[in-house]
Amino acid sequence: MESLKFRFKNGRHDGGSRPQLVGVVSSGNLEVLIEPVPLNGACEIEVKTAAHGFGAIWEAVMTDFHARWPLANTRISINDMGATPAVVSLRLDQAVETMLGAA
Repeated sequence: MESLKFRFKNGRHDGGSRPQLVGVVSSGNLEVLIEPVPLNGACEIEVKTAAHGFGAIWEAVMTDFHARWPLANTRISINDMGATPAVVSLRLDQAVETMLGAA
């Protein structure tokens, strides 16, 4: 497993009040855990992936995600088994929408 970490500062929106889990880790898919934590306005994302050597693609997907959802005080944990960038974006959007809807 490869582990990647991303941190985005100066988010504008707190993530919510309760942790949320979306997706299922299985062949070609991933799960996303999103949770509110005090991070001085930052959003931290940790990716554990079975697909090695795709750090630049993950960085592009996470940067795009943060541009759409500038979260603050939020930690996101991703467990990936080879999902495509489109599926990653979909799951991240689902996680945020679920979290904000549960607030």
